[in-house]
Amino acid sequence: EVQLVESGGGLVRPGGSLRLSCAASGFIFRYYEMRWVRQAPGKGLEWVAIIGPSGDDTTYPDSVKGRFTITRDNAKNTLTLQINNLKPEDTAVYYCVRTAGGDRGQGTQVTVSS
Repeated sequence: EVQLVESGGGLVRPGGSLRLSCAASGFIFRYYEMRWVRQAPGKGLEWVAIIGPSGDDTTYPDSVKGRFTITRDNAKNTLTLQINNLKPEDTAVYYCVRTAGGDRGQGTQVTVSS
């Protein structure tokens, strides 16, 4: 059974930083492309970072480029998302997703507010 467990969210002031983590189990993590997606209140899912199986290839939409960094540790089956210079519009539930199959965890809430 695929399991993805996110952590690291919280309430942060604009300009602050957070590091989100995802612990993966139930599949061979190093074989799969992974991504982070988010869902803001009242909106649909938006992908914010993609990483290839080896970790060498990353992709970001323009809305977060330069502020978000996705990494993975295939030895520990973990995925991370470093978020810097947080903005109120980054407020959302963030999900770790296995691209193939669309499996995702329960999400972690990020709230950016002064």
